[in-house]
Amino acid sequence: MNYILSDLGIGLKRNLSMTIAVVVTIWVSLSLFGSALLAREQVDLMKGNWYDKIQISIFMCTKDSGGRGCSGAEVTTEQKNRIKQVIESSPDTAPEGVFGESKKEAFEQFKKLYKDSPIVSTVTEDQMQESYRVKLKDPQRYQNLVSAVAGLPGVDTVQDLRQYLDPLFKALNGLQVGALVAAALLLVAALMQISNTIRLAAYARRREIGIMRLVGASNFYIQLPFLLEAVLAALIGAVLACGTLWVGVYFVVMQRAAETFRVWQWVGAAETFQATLIMVVVGLVLAVVPTFLTTRKYLKV
Repeated sequence: MNYILSDLGIGLKRNLSMTIAVVVTIWVSLSLFGSALLAREQVDLMKGNWYDKIQISIFMCTKDSGGRGCSGAEVTTEQKNRIKQVIESSPDTAPEGVFGESKKEAFEQFKKLYKDSPIVSTVTEDQMQESYRVKLKDPQRYQNLVSAVAGLPGVDTVQDLRQYLDPLFKALNGLQVGALVAAALLLVAALMQISNTIRLAAYARRREIGIMRLVGASNFYIQLPFLLEAVLAALIGAVLACGTLWVGVYFVVMQRAAETFRVWQWVGAAETFQATLIMVVVGLVLAVVPTFLTTRKYLKV
């Protein structure tokens, strides 16, 4: 053990600048990798939070409507019953998932939304549209119901929040993929830097390694100082990366975003802890694998 520890100290002194470079590379790459993991969790949380609340809104005709199911007249009672029947008979409609909104209710909601706007005084209750709000069993399967009711007589328009949310989630997924690609490139750079550091250290001590092999030292005994050197650098970089991630989540997410945008569900301590565990494991793999592969060629006498 004394030999191994002294050998570790000698290796760190000889390659101090490269060891620092390895630590910094691992720090940056694992920080970005952990941020990408949390970004994926955040997108999944947002999807789960909003997709469960998505409702299809079916607006019915008024005298001024121009939809393809309208004929310049108010929707009739018979048409409304037919529309409701189609909605309730759809296998995608959730049980007790159909809610009707009258003109009066729509007008009251309109006045609440635009209570401080002068437009309220120019709109009357008669101009409002009756509608059905439909909650689905599976928010992902909305197209069948939309197609079934869009062309019915008495239907003006059919609106689904997915048409507004999907572009947002696509953009977030694009950012997530970009972060993962950048993190992967940095992890490859860290892998190569660790390999080069261990290769130079092993080359500088190749005669010593040959003597140890001749006197019967095992491969693992010879590789252990190099392995500890790489693991120590990786652990320091991983700890710094984990600390960076926790600080970022606390100040950016918990203190700012979560307080400002309360309507969203945000990643918290549980997701961050899970990401840091993955980061530490990845950091150790980055240290162990290239060390064993790089030192193998110097173990032959």
